[in-house]
Amino acid sequence: MGTPSGRKPLTLHRLREMHARGEKLTMLTCYDSTFARVLDEAGVDCLLVGDSLGMVLQGASSTVPVTLEQMAYHTRCVAQGSRTAWVIGDLPFGSYQESREQALRSATALMQAGAQMVKLEGGGWTTATVRFLSERGIPVCGHLGLTPQSVHALGGWRIQGRDERAAATLREHALALAEAGAAMLVLELVPTALAAAITRELSIPVIGIGAGPDCSGQVLVLHDMLGLASAQPPRFVRNFMEGSGSIAEAVRRYVGAVKDASFPDPALHCY
Repeated sequence: MGTPSGRKPLTLHRLREMHARGEKLTMLTCYDSTFARVLDEAGVDCLLVGDSLGMVLQGASSTVPVTLEQMAYHTRCVAQGSRTAWVIGDLPFGSYQESREQALRSATALMQAGAQMVKLEGGGWTTATVRFLSERGIPVCGHLGLTPQSVHALGGWRIQGRDERAAATLREHALALAEAGAAMLVLELVPTALAAAITRELSIPVIGIGAGPDCSGQVLVLHDMLGLASAQPPRFVRNFMEGSGSIAEAVRRYVGAVKDASFPDPALHCY
């Protein structure tokens, strides 16, 4: 069934079709029903219920304190406000690292709350978990590069994959996740050339955040692109509220800029 905006609900099949014909995919983080409705009506393809809510909504210094119960609550709120967008829920820290069975229980909780896909961070050891979930009918999005749940192990918010060895590992992990059944991949804070190479090599959509313009699509934290960040935003962020008369207009401008590939600008937002 269609919607008042005329856009049919997005499915994984339709997202794959969009990717296959070269259409850029748009994604924003979202944490509640009201913003879900605004973003959905503005044409955002994917709503990511990110564990970034720990920093954006709760004021924590990282995403680590966020619980599965909190993620299920916010996923339910977003799912109730969205009519056509594809809803992705983050598996929070500690909810999938113990075992594949733990990951399945956690993913089930988010899917029952309204997520249509779950996202988990890291490569290497996560490959078996991705395969386990995918074989059981749960769409999975991987996340490589700067993985916020591991920020302490990574030494802070630093660009990943700069040297040859690190770049080779990232490419290896990306290919392994795709082969294991990941239906989408987020690349965060990696050099443009590396992100472009990974995007070319994979048949699945690669969504960039601080990963250059050659990815299959883009994602930003909603509050960052609305100019609401409490600190200096990262280089890859553009404030779409500047020159906009409303939040809805700012989101439409973001969608348009990603679709026509004018964002991110290689001279301003890339590494």
